Amino acid sequence: METIKFSKQVIANIEKCYSVCPMEIDRTPGFLIATEKAGGCFFFDLTGKKVATVWDDPGGVMSLVPVPNTEDTFLSIQEFYSPNDSAKARIVQASLDQGRWQVKKVTDLPFVHRFDILSTPHQDYLIACTLKSDHHFKEDWTHPGKVLVCPLAPGFENREDELNFEVLIDNLTKNHGYYRSNVDGFPFALISSENGIFKVIPPTVPDSGWQVEKILEQATSDATLIDLTGDGNPELVTLSPFHGDDLNIYHLVDGKYQLDYAWPEKLEFLHAIWSGSIAGQPVVILGHRKGKRDLFLLRYDQDQKAYIRETIDEDCGPANTTFIDRDDLKAIIATNRETNEVAMYRLVS
Repeated sequence: METIKFSKQVIANIEKCYSVCPMEIDRTPGFLIATEKAGGCFFFDLTGKKVATVWDDPGGVMSLVPVPNTEDTFLSIQEFYSPNDSAKARIVQASLDQGRWQVKKVTDLPFVHRFDILSTPHQDYLIACTLKSDHHFKEDWTHPGKVLVCPLAPGFENREDELNFEVLIDNLTKNHGYYRSNVDGFPFALISSENGIFKVIPPTVPDSGWQVEKILEQATSDATLIDLTGDGNPELVTLSPFHGDDLNIYHLVDGKYQLDYAWPEKLEFLHAIWSGSIAGQPVVILGHRKGKRDLFLLRYDQDQKAYIRETIDEDCGPANTTFIDRDDLKAIIATNRETNEVAMYRLVS
């Protein structure tokens, strides 16, 4: 099996660049980039050119999510600056109106670290994950976080009082990881915390309830599900514990995830994670922010019957990454936070 190769291009230098989100703005396909610390949110086209500044400040943008069935509109977290400075965090909506960006608060939500919109055939749902619930001193983890959900109606951004959140899961310490997945086109979320990993499924029919299943007991920072081995059962790839250095792969055995492989090398501050298909192969793109600070690809080699790592970049310190798969661009976009680089890694055919 041939190595998947990439060619790197640094497209911008943005201090503490963090979030990345593919979307289309003003009929131009591209991606959003936003900062973890002071800074703003910016839109780039597929050539890597910055074509718009959505806002200059504030930063603290942990998540960016396009609003379904709308044009030029997305939701964002603002002012989550760190686990020790996130009491003023909130969710805002940004929309392009006659060439000008309008940014308005959707809801204050202290300590919100990840959120998403899960769309089913009958309803859009907002799901929000708070890293903790209160904070009194540095490294205070004595107030666990929550998972909050609510249905979204058209015009929700104008009616803050109608965002009636329900606490779906409580008492989650270091409630850090979120990954959207789907089965047969129906969405679900993987939520990772010190308490383990939870699979969360929105109501499948109107007036039914949310489904919550704990699929792993181990403390986990981030996780994704993808069928790397090709046996029809997705592997659970985890980064653990919180901001930790262990890369583990679990295989489904008799309905339970069992450890299949523990990566022998410690990888300091694992953080970036994306899974999907690249060059026809199921892969996971991963990155860590301390030590060697690599961006690398994980796949399964059918000939060797082994999990294989392929280094994409070294000493770059990625915070987040995604893959854009279009006729005009096939590339990894990475926010290399530790080197202040927004980088495009084009697939080399």
